[in-house]
Amino acid sequence: MDQEILKSYSRFNHLNVPRETFLDFESYISMILEKNEKINIISNKTASKKTIINRHILDSAQIIDFVDLNSNTTTDIGSGGGMPGIIIAIILKNIKNNMKVHLYEKSYHKSHFLEEVSEKLNLNTKVFKRNIFENKNLETGTIMSRAFKPMPVVLDLVYENFYKYKNLIFFMGRSGKKIFENSKKNWEMEYTEKKSLTNDDSFLINVKKLKKKLNN
Repeated sequence: MDQEILKSYSRFNHLNVPRETFLDFESYISMILEKNEKINIISNKTASKKTIINRHILDSAQIIDFVDLNSNTTTDIGSGGGMPGIIIAIILKNIKNNMKVHLYEKSYHKSHFLEEVSEKLNLNTKVFKRNIFENKNLETGTIMSRAFKPMPVVLDLVYENFYKYKNLIFFMGRSGKKIFENSKKNWEMEYTEKKSLTNDDSFLINVKKLKKKLNN
């Protein structure tokens, strides 16, 4: 790895990430760049190695401290090209945790890509080629939501479609504060908040308990 890439990976020092994961990240990045020439896995504006590391991999990896590592499964409800689901699966593999990562992606091409990555990197995942909104009575440990749907939509989805889960992680951007405050008008939430490692305007929300307010 060149010095610029090593400098990017040095930002992982804040996280509990074994250095062996970097080789898997490198393979994953190569697969993204190769596939992106045929289908839109990520935006062409972010399709460079350094940008993928900082904007996608580090951004996804920073939630590892929120993931419930004692559960049998964790679920990425709209995985797209695998951020954060594939990233978390790579970390779990390298910390020797056998939890299965469920990846929901209704796009045929993207879900097929997730299967290819999982097979090549020997990840403990299960890809669901379906719309998660059509699935009821779901059970999992941690639920992850990154660049999927607006927070109010995800809260309704989790409340209606998951009968059991441990926590729910949101990636919130520049307008996240206002969205979050508006959501709290309709929901009672027990949560913790964490500043993003990748963007000064972004933050993470880890919701542990969720209850719809009675006046709604």
